[in-house]
Formats: sequence, C-alpha cells, structure tokens
Amino acid sequence: MRGMSAFPRHAAALRALAARGRGRVLAPARGLDFASNDYLGLAGSPLLRDAAAAALARGVAIGAGGSRLLRGNDPEHEALEAEAAAFFGAEAALFMGGGFQANQAIFATLPMQGDLVLHDALVHASAHEGMRLGRAEPRAFAHNDVTDAADRIAGWRRAGGTGRVWIAVESVYSMEGDLAPLADLAALARAHDAVLVVDEAHATGVFGPHGAGLAHGLTDVALVTLHTGGKGLGAAGALICAERVLIETLVNRARPFIFATAPAPLTAAILRAALRGLVEHPELQAAAQARIAHARAEAARLCGLPPAASQILPVIEGEDGRALARAAALQARGFDVRAIRPPTVPRGTARLRLSLTGAVGPAEITALFETLAQLRSTP
Repeated sequence: MRGMSAFPRHAAALRALAARGRGRVLAPARGLDFASNDYLGLAGSPLLRDAAAAALARGVAIGAGGSRLLRGNDPEHEALEAEAAAFFGAEAALFMGGGFQANQAIFATLPMQGDLVLHDALVHASAHEGMRLGRAEPRAFAHNDVTDAADRIAGWRRAGGTGRVWIAVESVYSMEGDLAPLADLAALARAHDAVLVVDEAHATGVFGPHGAGLAHGLTDVALVTLHTGGKGLGAAGALICAERVLIETLVNRARPFIFATAPAPLTAAILRAALRGLVEHPELQAAAQARIAHARAEAARLCGLPPAASQILPVIEGEDGRALARAAALQARGFDVRAIRPPTVPRGTARLRLSLTGAVGPAEITALFETLAQLRSTP
C-alpha cells in the first residue's frame, strides 16, 4: 500500500531507537573540525594532493580490478608493504582495504583452535567481529588492568588451557583517549610466550618515532600491529605488520583478504607519500603534540576536565539525549563535535568525543572549551 513500509518491524525498531536518543543519521561536516580522525590535517593537504597527481601522472591505476590473489596485485601495493614494514619496524606488512577488515582478518585467522584471545574490555568492535568468527576462545580483562589480565591467563591455564595466548589491546583508545600500558603488557606477553596484538589506529602519525606508533621499539615479544591509513595518515586502508609467517598466513587463509577486491593502487601510492611525509615533516607530529598539551591545559582551566593523554578527549554526559543536545549546541556555535552513544560506548556513558585535528589551532581549542564551559554552566 502506498505510503506504508513493506518492512514494518524494521520501521518500528528505528522508531524505538529514535525514542531512546539512539537514532543515527548521516550528517555533513559543519564548523571547525573537532570530530574527525584527521589528526595531522593530511586528508586535504597539498602533500597528499600532489602525491596523488604525481601517481596518476606516472600511470598508477585508480582501481585494482580484482583481488590481490588474482590480477589485483599491483607494484604500488608491494612497494607500500615493503616501506611500511621498514617504517613500523616489522618483518613484513600486508595492505588491506580498511581497519575493520584488517582487524577482522587478524582475529578470525591468526589465533588457532585451543588458543586464548585475551582482550581489553574496550577493544574495537572490529576485533570482536574477528573473534566471533575465529576458532580461539575470547575472554575480556578489565580496561588497562594488567594484573587482571595476568589473573585471567592464570585462571585459563588452571582450567586446562594449553594453547597460545594472544593479548589484544589498542594503544590509544578511540572513545576514552587513554593509552594502553604497553610496556607492562609486553612484559606479561614475554612471561607467558604470548602474542601482543596492538591496534595503533589512533596512535599512528601522532605517537612514537616519526609517528610510528606506541608499540614501536618493543623488543623480545611476539608482536602484531595494525596501522590504519584513514586517520593520522589522511587517506584510507590499513596495514598489518608482523612476522612474515603471520603475514603469509593471512594471505593464505584470511577471508577478508582473499575474497575482497584489492585496495586502490592510487591509495597505496598516497600512503607511501604519507609515510615519507612523517619523516620529512616532523613538524606535523610536533604540532599534534602541541595541540594535545594546549587542550590539556585549557580543558582543566576552563572546564575542570581531567588531563588528556592523547588527541581524543571524552566529555561524559551520561544520558543519550543530553549528549545529543550538547553536541547540537556546540555545532550551532560553529564547533563540529559529535555525540557518541551506546552501543559504541557502555550504557550510561554517552559522551562528546572531542578530537584534536590538524584543522584547528590553539585559538580554536581555547574557544571550544570556553563555549563548552558556558554550556555546562547552564542547566
């Protein structure tokens, strides 16, 4: 019947989400960028635009035309992987279409039957999706609590667990903005001959030598790292870095790799330029660190917020509706801030996620916290 949905249950579920303040819509960019993950301002930069133009001029293809195992493998893919392995300090690297796909591939493929995937309670949904598809047993430990992680391993062993342990964490947590205690986690991994899997999505470009991430330099530990190309690096795709045997395992067994059209060779060329740019332009990382320091001081001075550990500052509002209203008020004043609600974050912790991008400077950061302070002072 005209005007009536053929999917009434779907329509009812959407209405229920909206009634709880959980409805989601696609909204365009508006105002100063305090919402994206473009932490270095590379996404629209001359550096990457010029790299794209130069790649096209030398004949780099826009599309791959097929999976890497068919005709889609391109010299740009292989050059990026070799350069990324050297940059991130790994034996080998694998380029994939995105971070979600890459995380899914890692956890669905590498841990084996009888293994344990011990993950931080706040790891990304993509890791959970991979664990759901994988053969190992997943167990959570309390966020950033290495003692609890050790206790979980001991309990698993006492209960008869005999396989290998894979410890899964994020180096910078995307919704909390805090940092994983990687040195202590690496020590735990060494003590148990475990593999430390570190999602560096929100650290790449911002932390570590030349922006190589917080896990860079960890030694004497089996390590797998994930570096996304669509955040600090300003483009798209993702790079998995690990020992060659693990990369070859992914090539042979990871369904998100085997059955996906290869990422664009043009994107690979742009990411090669982004990695070179991090080395040739250390001021990019220095500016990101200066933004963090300035925001830390202004958030405390103007809003009484706790010190920020990274370029991500959560402002907990609690209720979904309150977070939405506060975000709308900031947007109306020219600040593009978005509300984050469950299930992305735990129930009762809806928040504003303030992201310090390359599009803002000290004056804009101060103005944001001045405005936020005014809004928080009114009921």
